[in-house]
Amino acid sequence: MDKPTFVYVSYIATTPERLWRALTSPEFTAQYWFGMRMDSDWRVGSKFTATRSDGTPGDTGEVLECDFPRRLSLSYRPGDERVRHEAPSRVTYELEPLGKEVRLTVTHDRFEAGSQLFEGVRIFWPQLLSSLKSFLETGAALDITSAGAPRH
Repeated sequence: MDKPTFVYVSYIATTPERLWRALTSPEFTAQYWFGMRMDSDWRVGSKFTATRSDGTPGDTGEVLECDFPRRLSLSYRPGDERVRHEAPSRVTYELEPLGKEVRLTVTHDRFEAGSQLFEGVRIFWPQLLSSLKSFLETGAALDITSAGAPRH
């Protein structure tokens, strides 16, 4: 069985620097990532941790690549206990300026064959990235937690 890969492309009316801050600043991530605060110094080899709005631990991983403000790659281990047993996967953010917009490509790969996490990712990333886009373009994130946003 093939190992699945998830790729999502979004065009956001912002600058690469502002989008980078939104991806890496705990104050920003808490606003559009359903309360999740992402913390790291974002240096290659450093750990990152995510903390849920209720203070409980969430996702974790390691910074694999950091090229401000163009590319950020992380190993990824979800906080969800149902899939925590799976090997770490990888998330890569690529930012490409296009005039007044930035093309954001998120690639989530290195899943195990038959990964349960991958099935959740197919729902989670479009919700999260839509919330990020809304937040950066309008100042208001989406409130889709009641619509079944996964708990990561």
